[in-house]
Amino acid sequence: MSEQTTPSQFPSAPLRKLASRITDGSHFSPTPQEHGYLIANVKDMKSGYIDFSSCTRISTAAYRELNATGCTIRNGNVLLSKDGTVGRVVVYKQNEEIGALSSICLIVPTEEVDSAYLGHALQSQVCVRQFENFMSGSALRRLVLRDIRAIEIPVPSVQQQAAIAQILDTLDTAIRETESLIDKLKAIKQGLLHDLLTRGIDANGQLRPPQSEAPQLYKESKLGWIPRKWEVVPLGYCADIVSGVTLGRILNSPVAIELPYLRVANVQDGYLALGEIKTVSILPSELNRFALKVGDVLMNEGGDFDKLGRGAVWEGQIEPCLHQNHVFRVRCDDSKLLPAFLAAYSSSVRGKAYFVQASKQTTNLASINSTQLKAFGISCPSVAEQLLITHRLSTFDKKMAVEQEALEKLRQQKIGLMDDLLTGRVGVTPLLESMQQAAAQTEA
Repeated sequence: MSEQTTPSQFPSAPLRKLASRITDGSHFSPTPQEHGYLIANVKDMKSGYIDFSSCTRISTAAYRELNATGCTIRNGNVLLSKDGTVGRVVVYKQNEEIGALSSICLIVPTEEVDSAYLGHALQSQVCVRQFENFMSGSALRRLVLRDIRAIEIPVPSVQQQAAIAQILDTLDTAIRETESLIDKLKAIKQGLLHDLLTRGIDANGQLRPPQSEAPQLYKESKLGWIPRKWEVVPLGYCADIVSGVTLGRILNSPVAIELPYLRVANVQDGYLALGEIKTVSILPSELNRFALKVGDVLMNEGGDFDKLGRGAVWEGQIEPCLHQNHVFRVRCDDSKLLPAFLAAYSSSVRGKAYFVQASKQTTNLASINSTQLKAFGISCPSVAEQLLITHRLSTFDKKMAVEQEALEKLRQQKIGLMDDLLTGRVGVTPLLESMQQAAAQTEA
């Protein structure tokens, strides 16, 4: 499959000619209720469906008003997020009619347009580039209905639309199943993480029994019950903590060099997302101060609460590489604290609770400073036991890494295949027959 998008061999038409109705949800937010009808926002748009569990509930009277003004979602509607997070698409296949807020665009396809096909087309690079050209606003990116109606969509025959949708739906199913598996593995890991970081591993290589079953093995601490041989130590006691290079500096120096750096978005819980790396200019004399070394732990200073305090170990994937001022570099004293143990501990329930509580003591509700990070209390076993714990976790992390890699391959496969199908570069019928034969062989 080609990596570049070529002009479509199919005729195209503006979206307004492919839909009997294009509107958005309510510009007025009804008062939330404990019980009642559902109303959806962009946050509720998941991979292929609306998550009812996260939707807000509103009164019967408010819902009736939404219904009367056409701000309700019905089976077969195509939904496009238009404010803030732009470009999420859901083909609504749920029977329950619900309300929608103005951040969601509601599209009712005509009978000549397959709704599943239209959903895929709106996620293609052909449309994504148009979104980017049309988007306005700096703080809050958005699309307006006028521009959405003007988006050009490739229009193959109805039969070809259905076949394209069937092929891409098959990939979507595989993607959702892999995402679901990863979510289950994450939940299992949290349970394992909690047990390992509160009970540890005994001399026999087994989890200690919980405190309720063997109180003689534990002692009280300011963090709660911990194994008797463990100690609670502040991070500043066993690690050197520094902030990174400040962005936006103007260096009028002929010797300035441009190097890659890591930002908050790159630091995830337990791993580094290195798909998009930016660069910054520094002076050669600053390189030793900001350059990362293998074994450094990167921890986020701020961002959303789910990003706050994330920790991941640098393994020298890019050399040299820097870190920006919103990402702390923590260099552990290996005789007291292992980097992998710190990264795991920062992602635990205890770790996250500390960061959230500490951030609320500052003027910025989602930020911690170096003093607070140095005071971060860690319940530390011996280095030998830390090694056993991190080895147990790394075995599990390898399973997750395999699934993450499979998910990324599926997503890239869909992007490439979608481009090929919507441009007509790859014939629909032969590909569909090939997939059906492969499925039949798998079942046999």
